[in-house]
Amino acid sequence: MSRLPLLFALISFFFTLSLAAQEIQRPLWASKPDVAAFEKIENDHLAAADKAIAALTGVKEKRTIGNTLAVYDQAIRELNSAGYFAGLMQQVHPDSAFRDRATAMVSKVSAATSALSLNRDVYNALSALDVSKADAATRYYVQRQLLEFRLAGVDKDDATRAKLQKLNVQLTEEQSTFDRNISDDQKSVTADPAELAGLPQDYITAHKPGADGKVTITTNYPDLIPAMTFAKSGDLRKRLMLAFNTRAYPKNGDVLRSMMQTRYDIAQTLGYASWADYNAADKMIGKGSNIADFIQQVYDASHPLALREFAMILKEKQKDMPGATAIYDYEGGYYSEQLRRSQYDFDSQSVRPYFPFNQVKQGILDTAADLFHVTFKQEANVPSWDPAVETWLVYDHDKAIGRIYLDLHPRAGKFSHAEMAPVLDGIKGKQLPEAILVCNFAAPTATDPGLMEYGDVQTFFHEFGHLMHHILGGQQEWAGIAGISMESDFVEAPSQMLEEWIRSPQVLAKFAKNYKTGEPIPADLVARMNRASAFGRGNWVSRQNGFTAISYNLYKSNPANIDIDAVTNDATHRYALFQPIDGEHFWASFGHLGGYSSAYYTYLWDKVIAEDFFLQFDQTNLLAGDAPMRYRRVVLEPGGSMSANDLVKNFLGRPQNMTALQKWMGEEFAGNPATSGEN
Repeated sequence: MSRLPLLFALISFFFTLSLAAQEIQRPLWASKPDVAAFEKIENDHLAAADKAIAALTGVKEKRTIGNTLAVYDQAIRELNSAGYFAGLMQQVHPDSAFRDRATAMVSKVSAATSALSLNRDVYNALSALDVSKADAATRYYVQRQLLEFRLAGVDKDDATRAKLQKLNVQLTEEQSTFDRNISDDQKSVTADPAELAGLPQDYITAHKPGADGKVTITTNYPDLIPAMTFAKSGDLRKRLMLAFNTRAYPKNGDVLRSMMQTRYDIAQTLGYASWADYNAADKMIGKGSNIADFIQQVYDASHPLALREFAMILKEKQKDMPGATAIYDYEGGYYSEQLRRSQYDFDSQSVRPYFPFNQVKQGILDTAADLFHVTFKQEANVPSWDPAVETWLVYDHDKAIGRIYLDLHPRAGKFSHAEMAPVLDGIKGKQLPEAILVCNFAAPTATDPGLMEYGDVQTFFHEFGHLMHHILGGQQEWAGIAGISMESDFVEAPSQMLEEWIRSPQVLAKFAKNYKTGEPIPADLVARMNRASAFGRGNWVSRQNGFTAISYNLYKSNPANIDIDAVTNDATHRYALFQPIDGEHFWASFGHLGGYSSAYYTYLWDKVIAEDFFLQFDQTNLLAGDAPMRYRRVVLEPGGSMSANDLVKNFLGRPQNMTALQKWMGEEFAGNPATSGEN
C-alpha cells in the first residue's frame, strides 16, 4: 500500500463538483449504479487522475503552485474518490458479487496510487516548487508529500521501484482478502431457550426458538455483547466466544502470513529492519522501538490497578465457583457485570430503557450540534445501497459544510465492527467533505425500540467523534490535507475524547428518557452508572495493551520466524489477565492487523491524548466556557494542515503526558479505599 495518504481509510467516493455559492453537490448514491455503472465511475476517476498527472509532468515552464501543486492535488482528489467508493462498496454492498467487483477495483485503485507514489517525475516536479512564500498549510503539504514519496521508494532505481509497485499491489489484495474473510464469516451457535436466562426480556423475545426448539445466536454485536454480559449460562458464553474468536479461521492464516511477509519485504527493500520500524517513520511516535517503550509505560501504569480489579472480579466468580483461580475471557464481562450489581448497586440493564436507538441517535446529533456549533438536516428520499441508510447535511449557521451517511444496522456480508470512513475529501469552495458511519446496532422495529447497551452508546459517540473530525477538518484548500489526513496515530484522539460525553448528566438529560414513560434518566442512576463504569478501566487498558503487543510483535521482525498463535497467546497472558480458551485463534478476525498493522498502539496512544484534552473542558458543564470552540478551531479544523504533535501542543500548551490517563484509570478507587480486593 502506498505511504501517500490517498487511501487512508479506503472507503467511498463521489463526483468532484465545484460548489457555486448556493450549490450543494448531489448525494453519493444519487442513482443506484449496477456493476457496470460502478466500474465506469471508478474508471472515470482513474482516467481523470491520469490526465492530471500527465498535465503535471508535461509542464515546461517554471514550476508554480498553480501549474504543479494544484494539478497534483487534483490527481489526489480523483484517486481518493475512487478508493473511498471502492472500499465502501467492498464493505457494505448487500450483493456478494458486487462486493467481489469492488474488491477487484480496490486493487486497481491501489495500483494507480502506488504508481503515483513511485513516479519520479511527479516527485521531481514537487521538489522543484518554491513554496517559501506560500502559506504554512501549503508549505507543510508539500513537505509532507515529499516525505511520503521518499518513504514509498521514489528515489530508488527502476528495478527497485518496479518491485515496490508489485509488492504494494500484492499487499492491497491481501488486505482486502483478510477483511472480506472476516466480514463474510458470520458464525452462530444454537442454544436451549433456558440458556438465555439472565438476558433482557426484549432479547429473549427477539430470539424465538425454531422448529427444532433451539434458539440461534449470531456473532453479530447486537447478539454477542448482551449474551457475553448477561447470560447466566457459562457454557453458552463459552461456545459463543469460541465461535466469535474463530471467525475467518483457518482461511486468514495463510493470508495474514503472506501479508506480514509482503510488508517485511517492502520494509527491507526500503532499508528498514522491520515493517514496524518503517510504518512508524511518518507517525507521531517516530520509530518502531518507541512502540515497545510505550507498551512498557502503559503496562507500568495500568498493571497494578488491573491486578486490583482482577482480584475483585475473581472474588465475585468464587461466589459461584469456590476455589477458582482463573477468569476466562468468556467470563470477564459477565462477572464484571455481577460485581457492578453487588458492589456498586448498578445493573447495566437498568439503563437500557433510557437508550432506545432513535433517541440515542438524535441525542448524539444534538450533542454534536451543541458542542461544535453546527446543525444537522436530514435529506429525505435519498436512494442508497440499503434502505436503512440515512443522509444528513451539516450546516455552520446557514452554510452547508459537509454531508454524513449513517449505515447503522447489521446485515449479511457487511463490515461487522464499527467505523467512520471518508467518502469525499473536503476542498474549500469546490467540494463538501463527506463521511459515513458503518455500525452494527440493533435496528428498532414497530414492536422493539432497539434498546442499546451502555457500551453501544459509547461506541456511537466514539464514531461520531471521527465523523466530526473529518467534516470540520475538511475545509482546506487542498484535498491532500483535508479531514483526517494528519499522522494516522492521532486519528483516534478526537473520537475517544467524545466518548466521555456519555458520562455527563447534562448531556444525558437531553436524550436519555425512558422509552415507555418519557421520564428522564434519574440523577442517582447516572451517578451509579458512572461509578460502575469507572470500574474495570485498568483491565480495559491492559487488554488494549495486549492487542497493541500482538500488533507490534507480529510486525517487528522477520515473519519467517514468527508463530502467530504463540505471539498472540504470549501477549494475551502477559497483558490481559483474562485467559483465552483452547481452540481460539483471535488473530484471524483481528481486522486491525490488516489496516493498522503494527500501529494498533494508536488507540492507547490517543487515549492518553484524549483524556488530556478532556480535562481542558469544564468538568461541571462540558459545554461551558471557551473550550468547545477552541477545541474545534485548534484541534479539528486544521485537518492535516500541520503535524498532530503541533495540534496537541497548540491546545494543551505542552506535549501530552500520562497524568490524565492515570487519573482516568484510577477514578473509581480515588477516595474509595473500601473498594478493593481485600473486602
